[in-house]
Amino acid sequence: MGQLFAKIMSVFGSREHKVIIVGLDNAGKTTILYQFLMNEVVHTAPTIGSNVEEVVIKKTHFLMWDIGGQETLRATWNSYYSNTEFVILVIDSTDRERLPETRDELYKMLSHEELRDAAVLIYANKQDVKDSMSATEISSSLALGAIKDRAWHIQGCCALTGEGLPAGLDWLKTRVAAI
Repeated sequence: MGQLFAKIMSVFGSREHKVIIVGLDNAGKTTILYQFLMNEVVHTAPTIGSNVEEVVIKKTHFLMWDIGGQETLRATWNSYYSNTEFVILVIDSTDRERLPETRDELYKMLSHEELRDAAVLIYANKQDVKDSMSATEISSSLALGAIKDRAWHIQGCCALTGEGLPAGLDWLKTRVAAI
């Protein structure tokens, strides 16, 4: 029945693809979400709970859930995993001290059964800041090469200017085409 519904939707309308945007607090998750939505910087307060927006990119509909990254909220991330096709992990490329914490959270997520088929896009944010870690350095620190059971991509970006964000979205679009 689900396959029939998906085929009907492909004829009559676009299917929404669920995306969760996660990362430690102050990584730039909400700024990235609103860059996708409005192509501008929106000044925000720390997210308590989540923000959800529909983002349409070249006729592809993404339902994007921006989930708060404070330590106390991370335990609730798993309540958003159901039906997630894509995980966007946002990393503050200047925050070397908390990179091991980010790695732990990433692998905890990847071990969750409800995310077994989800592809992962990692945005190495704040590339415009002096002495920020490169995407290659972050990839090595997170041991991304060890991820063999799903598609993943790391993309350097700057949420404030939008630089690098379209390349990450293009990668998501190629994954949608592969579904």
